[in-house]
Amino acid sequence: MLTAMSELMLRVQAEYHEMPGLKLTELQAQRLWGLDDRTCGRVLMALVEQGFLKRTPAGTFVRLTD
Repeated sequence: MLTAMSELMLRVQAEYHEMPGLKLTELQAQRLWGLDDRTCGRVLMALVEQGFLKRTPAGTFVRLTD
C-alpha cells in the first residue's frame, strides 16, 4: 500500500514523464497539482534527493535527465 506522499511523488514523476522539458517553480507546481506549500516543497525535495529532479539556479524544478 502506498502512502499519500508516495502517491504524490508518483503523480509528479508521471507529469514530468508526460511533458518532457517541463520546468516549474515551486509556486507553479503548487498550482498545477493543487498542493499546499509545505506538501509541495516536501514532494519536490524528496524527488531531488532521489535524483529524479534537480533545482536550477533560477529556482525551477526540472528532470535530471532533461
